[in-house]
Amino acid sequence: MQNSLLVFGTENFNESLNEIEEHLKFSLIYYKKSSFSFSILQSVNLLLVDGEICVDSEVLNLINSIKNKPIMLLQKNNLLNINFNIKISLPSPIYEIQNKAINLIATKKFNTNSSIKIKEYLLDKNERKLKKENLSIVITEREAQLIELLFTESKPLSKAVILKNLWKYSASADTHTIETHVYRLRKKIFDKFKDENFIINKKNGYFI
Repeated sequence: MQNSLLVFGTENFNESLNEIEEHLKFSLIYYKKSSFSFSILQSVNLLLVDGEICVDSEVLNLINSIKNKPIMLLQKNNLLNINFNIKISLPSPIYEIQNKAINLIATKKFNTNSSIKIKEYLLDKNERKLKKENLSIVITEREAQLIELLFTESKPLSKAVILKNLWKYSASADTHTIETHVYRLRKKIFDKFKDENFIINKKNGYFI
């Protein structure tokens, strides 16, 4: 699927992009104040921002309010008050802009897929860590899978269901494996975060 860029640009900036659009590896959506809706962000991978349009405080405030999309800023002068991910000084070769945009989108997708917000914690599957503020613990791959499974399900899971999903065991297999993993994981979490209620065990199963 082709990536889409939401372009915040002046008229001259947009015209320049139109001239080279057929050579780009993106589809371009141009910001229009009169018809903008936040729903459009669902189909956008990156914000491409022309520094000159940021003299419009309303547009600048809008850009700053968008938190979940990477931002690439193209400008000729000093840094602006934008939480951008990459700043490129103009003029700059189109291949450089395009390559940096591709890398930025790929990084965002990777980080999104490898991190999950769970309560006040962050499960980093790439680093195999459970983080809270400036504290973290190292967890095993199986522990990360267990946390993700319990979090994504909307109901408590029995030991048999967990075994079937993570270990591919039959429902009649020995369940001490689950008890051991949960005990060790709970101990890690309590020792570091002093949290006794991260994984909860009720009569009908485990849940987060």
